[in-house]
Amino acid sequence: MDSKTAAKRIIDVNELRVNDVPIVGGKGANLGELTSSGFPVPHAFVLTTVSYDYFISTSKIMPKILAQIKSIDPDSDDTLVAASNNIRELFDKCEIPKDLKDEIKENYNLLLGEKKGFVAVRSSATAEDLPDASFAGQQETYLNVKDEKDLFDKIRKCWSSLFTARAISYRETQGYSHEDVKLAVVVQRMVNSEFAGIMFTVDPHNGAKNIIVEGGYGLGEAMVGGEVTPDTYQVDKSKMAITNKRISKQTWKYIRGPQGGAVKKDIPVDMQKVQKIPDDRVLEIAEIGRQVEIHYDKPMDMEWCIEDNKVYLVQARPITAIGTGKEDSSAGEQVEGGDVVLSGLGASPGMATGRVCIYDVGMSLDVIKDGDVLVTKMTMPDMVPAMSRSVAIVTDEGGMTCHAAIISRELGTPCVVGTGEATNTLKNGEIVTVDGSTGTVYRGEIKKKVVTETAPAAAASAAVFSEQVPITGTKVMVNMSMPSKAEEVAKLPCDGVGLLRSEFLFTNYIGEHPCAVIQEGRAQELIDKLADGVAKVARAFYPRPVTLRTSDFKTNEYRDMKGGANFEPNEDNPMIGWRGCSRYVSDSYREAFMCELKAIKKARDEMGMKNINIMLPFVRTIDEVKQITAMMESVGLRRGLDLKLYFMAEVPVNIFMAEEFCKYCDWFSIGSNDLTQLTMGCDRDSDILGKMGYFDERNPGVKAAIKHLIKVAHKYGNHVSICGQAPSVYPEFCEFLVEQGIDCISLNPDTFVRTKKIIASAEQRVLLQAARKVNRPSCDDEDDF
Repeated sequence: MDSKTAAKRIIDVNELRVNDVPIVGGKGANLGELTSSGFPVPHAFVLTTVSYDYFISTSKIMPKILAQIKSIDPDSDDTLVAASNNIRELFDKCEIPKDLKDEIKENYNLLLGEKKGFVAVRSSATAEDLPDASFAGQQETYLNVKDEKDLFDKIRKCWSSLFTARAISYRETQGYSHEDVKLAVVVQRMVNSEFAGIMFTVDPHNGAKNIIVEGGYGLGEAMVGGEVTPDTYQVDKSKMAITNKRISKQTWKYIRGPQGGAVKKDIPVDMQKVQKIPDDRVLEIAEIGRQVEIHYDKPMDMEWCIEDNKVYLVQARPITAIGTGKEDSSAGEQVEGGDVVLSGLGASPGMATGRVCIYDVGMSLDVIKDGDVLVTKMTMPDMVPAMSRSVAIVTDEGGMTCHAAIISRELGTPCVVGTGEATNTLKNGEIVTVDGSTGTVYRGEIKKKVVTETAPAAAASAAVFSEQVPITGTKVMVNMSMPSKAEEVAKLPCDGVGLLRSEFLFTNYIGEHPCAVIQEGRAQELIDKLADGVAKVARAFYPRPVTLRTSDFKTNEYRDMKGGANFEPNEDNPMIGWRGCSRYVSDSYREAFMCELKAIKKARDEMGMKNINIMLPFVRTIDEVKQITAMMESVGLRRGLDLKLYFMAEVPVNIFMAEEFCKYCDWFSIGSNDLTQLTMGCDRDSDILGKMGYFDERNPGVKAAIKHLIKVAHKYGNHVSICGQAPSVYPEFCEFLVEQGIDCISLNPDTFVRTKKIIASAEQRVLLQAARKVNRPSCDDEDDF
């Protein structure tokens, strides 16, 4: 979009494309992309973020908004809701400026023509300013808006939905500025739906390559909001054939009201339990979805509707979260004891036990406590803060694509929807176990059958439940190597994965030299297998961040792989040879590294694992960084709010040139083994030097380097973590890191609990020293260099 277009307050949807998100938001940009590509989309125009800014500046309400937000008690959802209501009243009381109203009228009349009619008014948040791709339904949509007066009112209400309780809570939690968020508004010709629903082009429960179509009678809001349980159809994407269907009872539907809006209408008894949409129409809808997925080259989530026997798409977006139900498909057969009390649709996998809390609209969200099983007729967007406190969610109504299902998958919370009677059958305070993989609710505490496991991961996760693990200000993550252990390690109360080594993905999923695989014409196989491996870990920890370190094999290690001898030179000292970034920018390995980047792109976008970040190993020069950044951007991986770039800090040049390297990354992760090796000139594999004490991370020179890096990084707004073994081996070194203000320590799982206690103790001592104003001069207080 050129600068002239970007300055427009209103833009016709025909002028928009998918890359116009910064000014028209996700919905607006995707509707423009679909329209230009010939898909059946009702016509629309969009009030851009320029219109929103104009309204905010002329109304002068931002100081009042911020004052309301400042009054919120972080421990009370009621104060959050009250502040939201007060802010939204501010928007209602302010008129849209006359010149903008005139512009809206002109576009409104062009959209509807002489026949007039109704429009839908949809909020469209921008990805850069408000990353609502993390959670569905943060802003609002209004259907059957009948005239100009109603239109102006609904536009204001869309703008004010930037300050729903849920949206405020999300930004406060993530640390985003409320002043910087922006919203566009889509005004679209209203389709008076006879049938409507949602479609996912992969199974959102387990990532299987099936198209899931859900639908029912009337307007689609009943399905989206989980107010009714839709019919569900599974379509085999390769054969385009219906392989499974689940027909639900629908007793009412939403229709257009006499004065616009939506009202409920009862459905005749003989139509309530029958299949709502014939098979051939289901396949027609699925084919449209398949074509949209091909166009975007990624799994998509769409809302569709039917009017006068024609199918329309009214929304589309990339799928933001996919469950892991495929791996838990037999969970229902692997439990010990307990009676089945309810069954429904398994919408988000996993198993959790907790106390039932039945919630009804109008109740205070504060009644839902940490560890409760939230039981309700259906969930609403403003319930998300309470949903995030729940260990599991059970609803009376809803399907695989309703609000409860989508949010639960994004939170990683087990969820069962469409039970029909959860709020009547379950009782407040009773203990139940929810299996979101099979859609089963058990009375009492149920455990999966124990499989003997002697690996450190199993021992570590067992320790979580036998020992109290302290809370720390320093983030504490885990180092991962084996994707097969991800589910087990993810049970630890950690802040995510600080180091996932790509090398283990190569050895476990491929077993061949990447250049040999590419030479045989199997590059896509390489990409797919790497993506599957990293996505498996990312799903297990979702939504906690997972930092993937790209491959750091040495030449001798690569040569030992199948086919490696044809591609690897002989080096006398591979440890400080052709490894890390120097390999990526070389002509002979560049294509293999591009496959790694494409695998990360696939895992993040197609598989919905936006919690994956990238870490580059053995970074020697700024020129390397610039080349690699360009390679990343060429496949669509760009540093931003949802993608952080880490540099391993393991070469002394990273310390000496920290100010320069800060400009090109978000985090540094100290590799204490290599940093010690290169600082001390000591081969870390040398038994002789090791026994003589030369290789020791506690050396004053190594500690001075770390202290300097943390100081410089923090000065420029960057963060620092450490992923080496030193903090778990040497308690005094761990305490040193805390004293220097390190942001994150990543540990092997078997050392997690023990070392986190050391971190907590060190933090308490630092706080006490600060409170007492104790100054203890030491050599560490001198300048580093």
